[in-house]
Amino acid sequence: MSRVCELTGKGPMTGNNVSHANNKTKRRFLPNLNDVTLQSETLGRGIKLRISAHALRSVDHRGGLDKYLAKAKDTELSDRALKVKKEIAKAQATA
Repeated sequence: MSRVCELTGKGPMTGNNVSHANNKTKRRFLPNLNDVTLQSETLGRGIKLRISAHALRSVDHRGGLDKYLAKAKDTELSDRALKVKKEIAKAQATA
């Protein structure tokens, strides 16, 4: 399972552990990913995604998954999220 947020594209970063003696060793900073089911009002069902805690706050701030995906850039979204975005756009166009 990839350690990348499906909505923001946020992934692992690298850095150093720095000891008291100022010794430096490589380490990884992993994003805070959570498995969540977000409700789509347009589709009327839940969508399971693996997103960061920051992305979850952003979805709440924008007013739900549908509104978040409408404003999100396609380059940041995963293939699954992009598919859901197109489904929502199609459902809104026919309604």
